[in-house]
This record gives sequence, structure tokens and C-alpha cells, in this order.
Amino acid sequence: MPATIENLLSENRVYPPSAAFRAAANVDAGEYERAAADPVAYWERQADRLDWAERWHTAHVWEPAIPLSREEAAAQVGADPADPGFTGLDDDGRPLLSIPHAEWFVGGRLNVAVNCVDRHVEAGRGDTIAITFEGEPGDREQITYAELQRRVAQATNALEALGIVAGDRVVVYLPVIPETIVITLAIARIGAIHSLVFGGFSAEALKFRVEDTGAKLLVTSDGQFRRGQAVAVKANADAAVSGPASTVEHVLVVRRTGELTPDIPWTPGRDVWFHDAIAGVADTHEAKYFDSEHPLFIIYTSGTTGRPKGVVHTSGGYLTQASWSHAAIFDAKPDDVYWCTADLAWVTAHTYVLYGPFSNGATSVIYEGTPNTPHTGRHFEIIERYGVTTYYTAPTLIRTFMTWFPDGLPPHFDLSSLRLLGTVGEAINPEAWVWFHEHIGGGRAPIVDTWWQSETGSAIIAPLPGVTVLKPGSATLALPGLRALIVDEAGAEVARGEGGYLVIDGTWPSMARGVWGDPARFRDSYWKKYAEQGYFFAGDGAKYDADGYIWLLGRVDDVINVSGHRLSTIEIESALVSHPAVGEAGVVGVSDAVTGEAIAAFVIPSREVTALDAADPAFWAALELELGSLLRAHVARQIGPIAKPRDLVVVPDLPKTRSGKIMRRLLGDLVDGRPLGDTTSLQDDTVPARTAAILAARSA
Repeated sequence: MPATIENLLSENRVYPPSAAFRAAANVDAGEYERAAADPVAYWERQADRLDWAERWHTAHVWEPAIPLSREEAAAQVGADPADPGFTGLDDDGRPLLSIPHAEWFVGGRLNVAVNCVDRHVEAGRGDTIAITFEGEPGDREQITYAELQRRVAQATNALEALGIVAGDRVVVYLPVIPETIVITLAIARIGAIHSLVFGGFSAEALKFRVEDTGAKLLVTSDGQFRRGQAVAVKANADAAVSGPASTVEHVLVVRRTGELTPDIPWTPGRDVWFHDAIAGVADTHEAKYFDSEHPLFIIYTSGTTGRPKGVVHTSGGYLTQASWSHAAIFDAKPDDVYWCTADLAWVTAHTYVLYGPFSNGATSVIYEGTPNTPHTGRHFEIIERYGVTTYYTAPTLIRTFMTWFPDGLPPHFDLSSLRLLGTVGEAINPEAWVWFHEHIGGGRAPIVDTWWQSETGSAIIAPLPGVTVLKPGSATLALPGLRALIVDEAGAEVARGEGGYLVIDGTWPSMARGVWGDPARFRDSYWKKYAEQGYFFAGDGAKYDADGYIWLLGRVDDVINVSGHRLSTIEIESALVSHPAVGEAGVVGVSDAVTGEAIAAFVIPSREVTALDAADPAFWAALELELGSLLRAHVARQIGPIAKPRDLVVVPDLPKTRSGKIMRRLLGDLVDGRPLGDTTSLQDDTVPARTAAILAARSA
């Protein structure tokens, strides 16, 4: 049987951990063996790192998706089993499956917010800085754990005064500011369920999430700062709660931009200023404790394909794995200054800004703005100012830095405090990995390249920085207590050196428990394909190298079939980025009358471009004439002639979600002339139109 996805690109550079890092690391090489001996007992030991009001009586319950009897299938879909027209089969002609069901630490009771705030104060660490905040305009604030405890208590009392109780849904539509963290922890403290929405999303995207969750409260701001400008957003919130489907009773408004956005629409009786809600309110709160499986949050997938899914995470298992993985992967030390650059609405921030770091008593940096406001060195100023030791960011930003600083960073930035780097969001190209290591990490800081998803809740594949020999571009191996495999269409594991589908064998504490309001979608999206084996299907392609390391090859939907060859977009993009003329690349399959599919590559040049040229579509079409043949030949040399792009389009930017994922579907739609569909997840919604203009100029 041929490989499910062909393995074309090889990478042989290795970076072993230094002796000094290995000697002081939180986790040693024996962790894998200890976890493999009894994975459930291993996760129980990690759960003991938390404070529980009541210990669990059963560590783990798992009911996989299995074929249903005719009577069970009829009950699931509301049919009559005696009806001769009822087959008991799904649309693929396979027996209907049960809904999978997992529980961890059953019977245990805890409060997530207490574990993230109160227990550190009670342990005598109240003076430790919890949040270091830098606003885009330059305002700054540092908040200790004792102060955070007081603020969370006030916010909790304010929410309860608005009628919020355990189980209610609260949608949070705020920028990256301390109030976002305070309010989110207050929601968790009550036992309500939060759903954070990126503050740049449209009213339409927000409305969908408000109505899908059946939210009782929407939290928003008067405005927010974007690229140096104060932008009003309250009108978006009003539009999102309009209409008969809305269940929102109050809109709680944080004052962020104030007089810079003066015309704020207001509905008396419904709208409440946050500063008024907490004025004079007690700064203490008696916490209640909730079941380990009590829902903690709903997070929506980006919506790059189809209708966004509201993925549900619960409390005890999620917090256990978030806390342990933060300590292990990021080698968290008490004196670290940790910065994860993700927007707070992204799952990375849920796990590795909010719940992981705060459960471990970390000092976290948060920054409100974009990395080039007011200049391209803003992130490096922040690292230097606060002595950041751990910097966790997206490959797309690293590739952007490469285009901004093609000769390396200016020497006046002092990044010597950095001891560990991390990447998340997409597979990182080997050349971008090496650039990150050398220019930002000073050639000394290990890089933890993490693979995970909203659905997994925390990292699944990642190196342990004091243990794992690193390879640029590889997320390396599954973490202790977890088992990730690469399989073919039939579910058989592929050989070393071959590619296929990435799956997770078994369950884990931080896994999603379902899709909000749609349990069948949870089953069909993640468990149906390999129900016989019991595998969770991640939707990503991957390959093994000769050492068994895992290399991500992108979404299976993004694999390109050229004359029967199934090629990974990530490998072609990595080949392009390895050329010094290319800063970033997005590759997609497009229609071709001869080969069925052809490769279209969109590249951002590494050279500086003037604002006048950037706005001229003809400039980009001319630049393609200069670079096209050169880059096609480079791809052919790197991974073979079959991977040469038919179309090579030079562009100033790529359509990306706020989390940094390239929306390759939109690139294919633009080339093939299809309607663009859902673009609500775009970080910059002007990119498709500008790309379309370049394609038109190119055709002319």
C-alpha cells in the first residue's frame, strides 16, 4: 500500500539539551517509563498537585464509540425500530455508533479559581507578581497574587449580583487586558461556564457564539486599541445580543478607551459598567466547590471550514493536565517571567496563559497590542523590560520577524534573559526554527515545538526541554502518559519514514468532553473514523522519521493530490521558506484540468517593500516574474519536481486567523474563483480583497 501522505522533505540537524539545562530540569528521561507503567495512576499523581476539597473515588471512566443495536440506534435518532425503512446505518452505510463518554477523577470536587489564585496566597506567595500587563498605548501594571485574589473576589460578587450562578454561560468579548483574566477567573469561581471570543471578531461571529451557548451575560468593553487606534466595539456587542434568539440579560462593559470612543450606545437596565458593578463590593468571597466533570468553558473552533464547533472542557481533568504540562514542557521555575503571546480567546491562552501558569503560581506577561505597534521591535522591548525568561509564540510571527529583520535583530535589544522558547499553532518550518533559536534564543535556549488542538485541551506532542534531542521542524514525541500514532486509511500504523493520519490512542484528562449541544458531531468529527481501534482522529497529517519523531504535515484537508501523489502543504511551504528571498509561504491545492489538482504557492518576500509599492497590485505581479522561476527550481531541488508550484503568487500578506493559522481554503477559493464563505475568523479581513487584486493584475 502506498503511503497515505508522501514523505519528501528531510531534516538532519539535531540540538541535544545542554548538560546544565538537563541537570536542573523539572522532568527527567524516566518520566516516560513511569507514565507508561500505569497511565491512569500517573495522571492521579499529577492531579495530586492540585488542591481538592474532596478526593475522587474513581480515577477514570471511558465508554468508547461502539456499534449500537437496532433498538439503541432507533432511540438515538428518534426512530421506530419496527419501521422497515429504518436501517440503523449512518450515511456511510456503517452501523450507528454510541456517543463516546469520558470522565476523570470522578467524585472529586475542587474550585478552579481557588487553585489558580487563593492557594498561592495561603501558601505565603501573595506578594509574587501574577500579571505583568503592557497595554498597546504604553500603559503598564503589575498585579500580585494577593491583589488578584481581591479583584477576582470583587468580580465574583458583582457577577453574582447580576444573577450569574453555576452552569450559566457567560461570553467574554474583551481585548488582552487584566480585566479579561479577572472576569474569567470569577466566572470559573462561581462555577459558571465561560466562552471567550476574540475582540476583533465581527458582530456576526459574536452573535453566533452568544446564541449557540445560550449566554445569560455578555462581557465587553467600550472600545479597544488596535494598531495604535482606539476602536469602538460596544456596537458589535449590541448587535450580537439583538434579536429573539438572544438569552442575554445583561451586558457588562469594561471601560478601556473612555473618551477616545465617546459615542457608546447604552441600554439602561441591561447595560452595566464594570467599574460601577465592583464599586463598594466586598473583596472577599467564600468559594464553592464543584464536581471534577463540571463544565469549565466552551471554546469555538476557528471556523476555517464549516460551522464553528463549541468544544466543551470540564474542570478537574483539564486543570490537572494544563498544570502539569505547563510545569513539564516549559520547565517552570518560581522566578521565571513567562510570556505566551496568544490572544486570551485562543485555546493556547486558556491553557498556557490562564490555567496552566496561574495554577503553578507563575508570573505571566500579557501584551494588548500587535507586535509592530508602534514599531517592529515592540516584543523585544517587552522581553528586555521585564526580563522574560520563557517566550511562547506562533510560527507565523517568527516568519514575520524574519521578514522584518532579515539580517538578524538589532544589537541594542538585550534578550539574554531568555532561557526557553516555544512555538504553537502550526508546524514550524525548519529554517524558521533555526532563525528563532539563533537570533531570539541566542543559540542557547531550547525550543519546545508543541502540537495540540482546542479539542485536546493541552499539548500532546512536544519535547521535554531537559530530555529531548530537538530537530528543527519536529514536535518530536508524545508527552509522558500519552500515545500518538500515525496510521493509514485502515488504521494500521505506518512504517518509519512514512506519512499518514495522526491519531491519539486512548483518552487523557484534558480532552474535550463533547461539542456544545451536538454530541453526535463530537462522535462523528473525532471518533467515528477509527472507532474500531478507539483512536481519536485529529484531522492532521504527519510522518515518522527514522527515529520515530513525529513531523506535522498540516490538515488532511490541505493535502494536495497531484497526479496521484498526495503532497503535504507544510513540506512545500518549508522548502520555499528555506530560500533567502522568502519570508513566509502558504501553499494550497487548486483545480487543474490535466493533473486534477495543482500546487499554488503564495509567498511573502523577505525584502523590505515601500508602502507605495505594497499598495500596487502591479508591483506584486512584476515581483512574481522576478522570483517565480527561481523559487520553482528551488522547490524541485529541495523535494522533487513533482512539488513544483504551478502558480507562484507574490503577496504582502496571507489570510490568517488570530491564532496564526493560514486559512489556505481562502487562497484556493481565490484562485479557483469560488465564493469565499466564512471569513469571520480572519485577523485582517482586508487580505482576501488585496490578494484578489494581485491575482487580477497577474492575469493581466
